[in-house]
Amino acid sequence: MGNYHEILANYVDQLLERSTPQAPVWNIEKIRQGAKPSWNYIDGCMIHALLELYGIRKNENYLNFADAFIDYFVSDDGQIRSYDPKEYNLDNVNAGKTLFELYKLTGKEKYRRAIDTIYSQLEGQPRTKEGNFWHKMIYPNQIWLDGLYMAQPFYAMYELEYDGGKHMDDIYNQFMNVYKLMRNPLNGLYFHAYDSSRESFWCDKVTGLSGNAWLRALGWYAMALIDTIDIIGDREEYARYREDLTRNYRELIDAMLPYQSRENGMWCQVPNFPEIQRNYPETSGTAIFAYAIMKSVRLGILPESYYEAGLKAFEGTCRTYLSEKDGQLQLGGICLVAGLGNKEKREGTYEYYMREPVVENEAKGIAPLILAFVEILWREQ
Repeated sequence: MGNYHEILANYVDQLLERSTPQAPVWNIEKIRQGAKPSWNYIDGCMIHALLELYGIRKNENYLNFADAFIDYFVSDDGQIRSYDPKEYNLDNVNAGKTLFELYKLTGKEKYRRAIDTIYSQLEGQPRTKEGNFWHKMIYPNQIWLDGLYMAQPFYAMYELEYDGGKHMDDIYNQFMNVYKLMRNPLNGLYFHAYDSSRESFWCDKVTGLSGNAWLRALGWYAMALIDTIDIIGDREEYARYREDLTRNYRELIDAMLPYQSRENGMWCQVPNFPEIQRNYPETSGTAIFAYAIMKSVRLGILPESYYEAGLKAFEGTCRTYLSEKDGQLQLGGICLVAGLGNKEKREGTYEYYMREPVVENEAKGIAPLILAFVEILWREQ
């Protein structure tokens, strides 16, 4: 399709032209539900990616769109439209990361107040007996890999910018608990979720673990690690935290690389069973790992030799799933959603991950592909 720089820039422009805070075209989940606009992690992922793209491209359109989008939801007193901290849903914390950057760029005090509003959720978030946040109030005693990305980078940003790092040990311990509880020692991958109570129908009654690894959840966890490591930076008082999280991150990437396709550079929906029928190369998780790997090389967390794996994942995703239809660019191969439990009786089997819908132009695929693109732009500076 030619130069991916130009293609992706055009794709982003097309998406922004067709989107408003009330109706973002990339939130396929909300569109299918017929739901009203709300504060949610999906839009949070997209606005975060736009702000990162603005950071390197300095295209004012990206900043203006991101500011207008978040401004729509945030009141002058820092309350957030449609958001209730006491719902205790970690997914709703993710979009809060955009507030830090927008506050710095615009100086709007309401963004600073909104940061406190979201932090108030973490202060009351229920916890498992091991000390980790419940993924959601409706999923008692459960840790999902997804939740590490939704909450921990925001938590670390708040602690280091506004709270003197008082709870950095809590952030560190939550990551280390996941390493101890959810990592599969046989292959180095992580199970999607863990039930501390052993009461969920989907969990193993001995270990509390769900039945499989899921690519995007592994990706969320990888991004949670590398972004938190980046937030910690070179602060000497947290050197041990950085070293341990870095070790865990490196082990995860080394565990993932044997499952990367030699043909297209992508990973499959259930990554450790690439040859089983109906498994497919999945866009969102692959793009996340492309971003994480290339970013960690830039930060010196991984050696230079790893960069090729990240670039291969990015280019393979573009070759496989980025196309043009009726003058509009399309990104396909995106798993719409996957989880455990709830009224849909999501049981976490291999068959379950195969039956979830695969869609086009969803932010959970678009946003990490933009983030990976940003890493390529950093490389070219």
